[in-house]
Amino acid sequence: TGSTAVGRQVALAAAANLTPVTLELGGKSPAIFDASCDLDAAVASVAYGKLLNAGQTCIAPDYLMVPQGQGAAIAAKLAGAMAQLYPRLGDNPDYTAIVSERHQRRLSDMVAEARESGADVTEVNPANERLGVSDRKMAPVLVRNAGESLRLMREEIFGPVLPIVEYGAVDEAIDHVNRGERPLALYWFGKNSANRQRIMRETVAGGVTINDSMMHLVQERQPFGGVGESGMGAYHGEWGFRTFSKEKPIFVQSRLSAGALLRPPYGRTFERLFRLLNLIT
Repeated sequence: TGSTAVGRQVALAAAANLTPVTLELGGKSPAIFDASCDLDAAVASVAYGKLLNAGQTCIAPDYLMVPQGQGAAIAAKLAGAMAQLYPRLGDNPDYTAIVSERHQRRLSDMVAEARESGADVTEVNPANERLGVSDRKMAPVLVRNAGESLRLMREEIFGPVLPIVEYGAVDEAIDHVNRGERPLALYWFGKNSANRQRIMRETVAGGVTINDSMMHLVQERQPFGGVGESGMGAYHGEWGFRTFSKEKPIFVQSRLSAGALLRPPYGRTFERLFRLLNLIT
């Protein structure tokens, strides 16, 4: 498990030794708000899913898609939901740090690039704390109107930064998801069954949670894994047992065997037997 880049390295090393692999990677997992969703419940769910482990989980919502014209209002609601979950950040044991200085710099550079490009950047720091000096903690950041060429929109974020993308018709949301690589997870929020079915049928993701975040990961009666850039293979329950096992078929020949009839020299008896076998199969 890891990033797509690390997954490629693992696959190369495994190929050199003919070692089978199961890769559970990541990618840009979208969360989509339909116009029919319970907005308060959806916002609370995405705030939780995005900030769990400070966004450093493989199935964290990478970016959020919202109906046209609702970006600013939903960003404000998200800021409020995040502040409710984490009223303080620096000394809050519920809110963790970025895993390394390298990743902290990577995230900071992404946000700086977005700000310099003219995107709307909002830092959610309820107590106005000074962060990241010695503890590598990073305040949640909401980004609107980010250009698609930005690193924030091209690379997996893996941190507490959430771009918000507005869309018009459901076709636009589907097209946006399908222009990118296939993600490990997809989240859809809404009550409109027709739109839900279109999203399910016309996009591809490793797994999906409807009207919540991340919960498909903990279902032991469903397989969990990626597809394409987000991985290969699956595990959990029976799927995990089969993935990490090798079945060894064993055949024991009986004393009474017709195997000798299949050996040369071939003649009429073999031809009749061969035709009979073809008829049976």
